[in-house]
Amino acid sequence: MAEKDVELVREGFRALAEGSPEELIPLINPDFEFTTPAGLAAEPDTYKGAEGIRRYFDSFYDAMDEIRFELGGVEDLGGGKVLAHSKLRARGRTTGIETEQDVVLVWEVRDEKASGLGVFATEEEARASVAEA
Repeated sequence: MAEKDVELVREGFRALAEGSPEELIPLINPDFEFTTPAGLAAEPDTYKGAEGIRRYFDSFYDAMDEIRFELGGVEDLGGGKVLAHSKLRARGRTTGIETEQDVVLVWEVRDEKASGLGVFATEEEARASVAEA
């Protein structure tokens, strides 16, 4: 099961690289949820299900273009949790300013689909969130 969980994360990044956020929808459970934290997002919010994914990316693409999500290391943490290092690269739609941001994600997997996503600034924060759960 652990390898399937890791492969799901890789598949999610491939979907973003090769298509649109719509490609993510088949990979998530209906109760999927994630929150963009205040320190890592201009507009922190919680997003739920397929509509949440669409809402997040619609607002993101309104402000940015040339968006790329790059997957770094991936590690199975057991219990349906997968830690993934990610780099986001984008360019401001109106400013043209290029930006990049490193984040550490904790994907929660249930029934071979993503059920949640934690977004963290550091690996230590990500691991601490798993230890607390």
